[in-house]
Amino acid sequence: MLLHQHFVRSAKKYGHKLAFIDRATNRRVTYSRALIASLILAGKFKQYKEEYLGIMIPTSVGCALSILGALMSGRTPVMINYSTGAANNARYAQKKCNFKTIITSRALLEKINCPVVDGMVFIEDIMKGITKSDKLRAALKAKLPASWIMRMIHGGHEDDNIVILFTSGSERDPKAVQLTHRNISSNIESFSKAIPLYEHDRMLAILPYFHVFGYNINLWTPLYFGMTIITYANPLDYKTICTIIREEKPAVMAATPSFLRGYLHKSEPGDFKSLRLTVSGADKCPEPLHREYLEKHGITLIEGYGTTETSPVISANTFEHIRLGSIGKAFAGVQVRIENYETGADCAAGEVGRILVKGDLVMKGYLDEPEETAMHIRQGWYDTGDMGYMDKDGFLWHSGRLKRFVKIGGEMVSLVKVEEVLEKVLPADVSCCVVEVPDVLKGSKIVAAVTQQIDEKMILKQMSEEIPNIALPKQFIVIEELPKMGSGKIDFRTVTKMVHDRLLMEKV
Repeated sequence: MLLHQHFVRSAKKYGHKLAFIDRATNRRVTYSRALIASLILAGKFKQYKEEYLGIMIPTSVGCALSILGALMSGRTPVMINYSTGAANNARYAQKKCNFKTIITSRALLEKINCPVVDGMVFIEDIMKGITKSDKLRAALKAKLPASWIMRMIHGGHEDDNIVILFTSGSERDPKAVQLTHRNISSNIESFSKAIPLYEHDRMLAILPYFHVFGYNINLWTPLYFGMTIITYANPLDYKTICTIIREEKPAVMAATPSFLRGYLHKSEPGDFKSLRLTVSGADKCPEPLHREYLEKHGITLIEGYGTTETSPVISANTFEHIRLGSIGKAFAGVQVRIENYETGADCAAGEVGRILVKGDLVMKGYLDEPEETAMHIRQGWYDTGDMGYMDKDGFLWHSGRLKRFVKIGGEMVSLVKVEEVLEKVLPADVSCCVVEVPDVLKGSKIVAAVTQQIDEKMILKQMSEEIPNIALPKQFIVIEELPKMGSGKIDFRTVTKMVHDRLLMEKV
């Protein structure tokens, strides 16, 4: 069954239950009302005679209903990142996917100071254009049995696209990832067998829907189980989010480590007592963050691992099987192998190699990039581009992107490992990012960007107790605010450029 059809069944089953609590607009929408609104939008979207429909709306009930309406009308949503360079991202998506129409919000464009791009249609204007007859027709349809409604909306196959998402672009130009209904639904079924989710749970949805973590975990997963979704569009509004958690009492929250750190610092003991499950993903969760959540809130952070191309969840720790520092065990239906990056042979337990993944969670491919797809998916195995190892008990350990390994003195050094060690010895209020830059004598060298001035000699001395001298940063550069992607991950490409430019200026 397609996921928008599954939503129809949920809406008929849960009726008067709240589907959405939108804390930005104070709208509270039941499943029945959400179904009616989705049917209205589906009718409005049918006028756009394109396969793809761009959506650039912050995390909200409006964005969720637009996604549902697009799928019900037979259009594939193309989710556009509005957090940085919104206008360029919109044009890039239009060109990459060969479409014109983008559903967006006038309020959003004003807030982020984004110019209107040709093809943009404002959701505010669509809502104003809804007539009484539109509402009456949709309400009458919504009264019909689920099987009848499903015959009136777009059908299709489980291998049809449910979304086009773009890779982060933290290392190179974004690729358009085609995820299918089968990809997302199989992923939900896999991880929910290991991490129980219930219809009475409330899900805090703060992650952007243009990121796979948010699109699956904060949208389709709660709709799949008939939960109530509590939306708030700004994950960086740490204090407000702590207030929302205290007042709305969600049971489930998923966030990136950088967001979780912000909530930790702005919260008071007792604020998070409703949280049964707190998931950390999209980036490495530092050990101090685990410890601080346990000490302040009695919360065990559940760390997981995934990629845009795998819908996204590959593995995670669970309450029954947890190993701090690891990224957990692969879920049922997900195959993982560790491949030697030079020979292609399977790695032994504890041996670092490429992380390859197979299963229904693996994307259909990159849109209109067959060669790029073939490079990443070989005989059904998706090459994540990440390095890691599996221990003798089946726990996965992430060692960093292959591109974040650097060869120095004939040895492969993990920049992620260097970061982990550096984070342990830095003051709590200092963040860091370790990058590689060219070096005339040795070919390359390691430089650490930090957000404040530090005692470099003391830091290096402490780091040398855990890693060899060859892996120690050769220089520290202060960047008061490290640039981040919309997902909260550090933008390594931009940091590397900033460090490189700073070093060039010092030479002048």
